[in-house]
Amino acid sequence: MTPQPKASHFINGEYVEDTKGTPIPVIYAATGEQIAVVHTATPEIVERALASAKEAQRTWASMTGTERGRILRRAADIMRERNHDLSVLETYDTGKPLQETLVADATSGADALEYFGGLAASLTGEHIPLGEDWVYTVREPLGLCVGIGAWNYPTQIACWKGAPALACGNSMVFKPSETTPLCALQVAEILHEAGLPAGVYNVVQGMGEVGSALVTDPRVNKVSLTGSVPTGKKVYAAAAEGMKHVTMELGGKSPLIVFEDADIDNAVGGAINGNFYSSGQVCSNGTRVFVHKDIKERFLARLAERVAGAVLGDPQDEAVNFGPMVSERQMEIVLGYIEKGKAEGARLICGGERVDRPGYFIAPTVFADVTDDMVIAREEIFGPVMSVLDFETEEEVIERANATEFGLSAGVFTRDFTRAHRVIGALEAGSCFINSYNDAPVEAPFGGVKASGVGRENSKEAIKHFSQVKSVYVRMGDVEAAF
Repeated sequence: MTPQPKASHFINGEYVEDTKGTPIPVIYAATGEQIAVVHTATPEIVERALASAKEAQRTWASMTGTERGRILRRAADIMRERNHDLSVLETYDTGKPLQETLVADATSGADALEYFGGLAASLTGEHIPLGEDWVYTVREPLGLCVGIGAWNYPTQIACWKGAPALACGNSMVFKPSETTPLCALQVAEILHEAGLPAGVYNVVQGMGEVGSALVTDPRVNKVSLTGSVPTGKKVYAAAAEGMKHVTMELGGKSPLIVFEDADIDNAVGGAINGNFYSSGQVCSNGTRVFVHKDIKERFLARLAERVAGAVLGDPQDEAVNFGPMVSERQMEIVLGYIEKGKAEGARLICGGERVDRPGYFIAPTVFADVTDDMVIAREEIFGPVMSVLDFETEEEVIERANATEFGLSAGVFTRDFTRAHRVIGALEAGSCFINSYNDAPVEAPFGGVKASGVGRENSKEAIKHFSQVKSVYVRMGDVEAAF
């Protein structure tokens, strides 16, 4: 397959090109070579997308939930039928191994379309009896929604935002990350093929100025962003100017706590999933791994053994299970953090360097003897860098785990389920795990607290963020008035 899309944008049910927009080269992270090019949306393209979405939303909202759900479920079926080609494209777009994209990207996008397609017909109001009088409520769409995606899961994020928005009767203009612009176009094409009316789901390319134009447009009713905390703060403030609804799924520096009674292999497996999946480029990663001092060295020894089993290479080879950073810039950022870890005195267990091969590969890196004040323990790195910290008591580790501006995820490994629930209950995080890490089924809410975000994605909770409730009071008798 060729990664080059038919055109840069998908608007009103068709591919659209405008070469007056700034070219955006698409670089394959495994080789550093350019594999495609798209163009930034010009003001004319942005206007065309917004106008199409505004107009199409009325038609879409007038359809029954059953009709909308049928289209979303049909799109899910098409996505699963094309999973292999979509996964290959995802690997070209992000550099993630095909072994991973085959099971984690288009498949999870299809899950979202199917799940919210199934909910669409159930979005009803309620009847509230008040003696002779009564109130009824109606759940209505917000209107025109803007989705802004991150570069680590381009197919999944396009569906995680689009599926609940469309199920509720909204339309969407989606802007993928300029680093990974390819996959969202396929999502839009599949939705249209499944029967979605033209203009209901549109994709436009661009960088910050395009996102700003979308977020600040007065026709937009809702903004849903996946990104960094600094970007989230800017978008949140811009949306607030127009009193727009927002969902912010932002970054994290999440704690993963391993108690002395934990199953070592399972805990190591959880730490690997929470630090090295997608080469560490996952917002919910448990990058602060607190290990009880009694088992720390056993944990580190087993961790080093298993990390040595990482297979680096051509991500299109299904035997490869560890890929490159998404871009040269991200690689340089992560290498800078690794140097800070070394300079601050953390003990390097493995990795710690760029791999001598084409592309943007960094070896899986583990630091031990990390202290809370080190930069690598405080700032989100977004790469394959694990920090292992010691602890002695439950009270101590809870306090230290919560001593961060972030609050996206948290995990606990222990055989004592009473302790597991007690500790999880005390941790300040939105998406938590017991004896596991980074599971994200569409049926479960996903999102953070504190600086890690506002609102929730997935599950029935997402419906609340893409709809609003109208209440209607009905008086059956005469109206009483003061005069």
